[in-house]
Parts: sequence; structure tokens; C-alpha cells
Amino acid sequence: MLGQEFVQNALLAGSLIAVASGLVGWFLVLRRQVFAADALSHVAFTGAIAAALLGVDLRLGLFAATAAFAVALTGVGRRGVADDVAIGTAFAWILGLGVLFLAVVATGAGGGDGALAARSLFGSIFGLARPDAELAAAVGAAIIAGIAAIARPLLFASLDPGVAASQGVRVGLLGAGFLVLVGLDAAEATQAVGALLLLGLLAAPAGAAHRLTDNPYRGLLLSAGLAVAATWIGIALSYAIASLPPSSAIIGVAVAIYAMTFAVRPGARRRREPGTPVADVA
Repeated sequence: MLGQEFVQNALLAGSLIAVASGLVGWFLVLRRQVFAADALSHVAFTGAIAAALLGVDLRLGLFAATAAFAVALTGVGRRGVADDVAIGTAFAWILGLGVLFLAVVATGAGGGDGALAARSLFGSIFGLARPDAELAAAVGAAIIAGIAAIARPLLFASLDPGVAASQGVRVGLLGAGFLVLVGLDAAEATQAVGALLLLGLLAAPAGAAHRLTDNPYRGLLLSAGLAVAATWIGIALSYAIASLPPSSAIIGVAVAIYAMTFAVRPGARRRREPGTPVADVA
């Protein structure tokens, strides 16, 4: 299996994307922004369709749309966090645009590649050429570096935004920067697992890590490790079972890992919620 070039490309891209998704996902669960990530995954779909309609590189639409939407979400929220009503409204609007663009592409009126755009829904990690895999790995590494740079203040701002703001932490700017990183991760991961399944890679390993440990740094590492494990096992399963799509296999394994935590720690609960004074955690 490892001698096949398409498997090597999938592992190269998938590994870095998985680490980035695990780190981003851990903060998404902590900050209760999983719904925002779901919206961003569908923004990636709309951006891909728009790029196909315009006849430009699919990645241009993916990254431009998700980054712009992430910035817009912070503009309608407080301290960089939009409420569910704002997210849901924007979600419905952007998804409606995606359906409209898809209909236009399907008729051939836009001259775009509808088949290529449709791949954004389900991903195509086995279809990545070497340059695409290397670019995906580079983007993943950049997201990892971004999370590492803001992890400490972002953790403080996530646990107690009021105290963090009083200590000079720019909570709103941090929230905006984090959502942009989520958008970039959604855009890149869409090419691997697809917009419809992306949320599973972001939420399942992170949710499992939150159940297994209360230590934030161990949780971050565990979330990234579980995401990588789900990706590798999913790729291996898909290679062994030709009829099993790699994206479905990856998400299936990720969800299975999360389900297993209920057997390992059946009574586990997150011990605090955002907004509880940091002193209470100690």
C-alpha cells in the first residue's frame, strides 16, 4: 500500500490536515463554536462552486470564501463570537447561494467544471497530485503554526473572556484570528474529506479528547493524535476496501473513536464551561 504514489500523497496531505483539524477542533469544542465550523464547511462548498462557475482555480474560491465568511462572522458577534441566530441566518444564505451556483454550473451557463466543484462535497484525498498534496501539507503546517502562536492567550480568552480582556488580551481580535484559521482549515480539509463530512474530522477527535482529559495541553495533543489516527486508519481501510470512499472511512473511524470514549470514561463530563472564573478551575 505504501508503495502507491496516490497513497503517499494522501498520507502526506491527510496527516498535516488532521493535525491542524485536531488542534482547531479542540478550541472549537471548548469555545462552543462547532456550529460556526459547520457553516464554514458549507461556505467552502459555495466557494468551490463559485470558482467553478468563474472558471478559476478551485482553491481560490475555497480559501477566499471561507476567510471572508470567518471575518464577517466576527463582525456580527461579541468579542469575536457570533451567536447561533447570526450563524444560522448566514449559513442558510450562503448555502442557498451554493445551490444557485450549482444549478447554473449544471446547466453549463457558467462554463465551469461542475464535476470538479461537486468533489468539494465529498472530498477526493486519493485524487490529490503530488503538488496538491504538498500544498495541502504546507497549508496545514501554517495553520498548526498559527494555532501554536495564539494557543496560550486563546485558551485564557476562551476560559474567561472578561478577565482576559481586563488583563489586556485582545479577545475580539483573537476570536477573529481563530475563526480565520478555522476557515482556512475548512477550505483545505474540504479537498480531503469534503464539505459534508468535514465537521466529523473537526468535532469527533476533539470531543473525544475533551472527554478523556481535562488538561488543555494534553487535550490538544490528544485531539491532534486521534485525528491523525482516524485519517491513517481510514485511508488504510479505503485502500483495502475499494468500494469504501476514503472520506467516509476517515469520518467513520473518527466517530467510532469518539463513541469508544463512552466505554473508557462513561461518566466523564467537561468540568467547566466558558465564563467560569479561571480561579475556579484550579
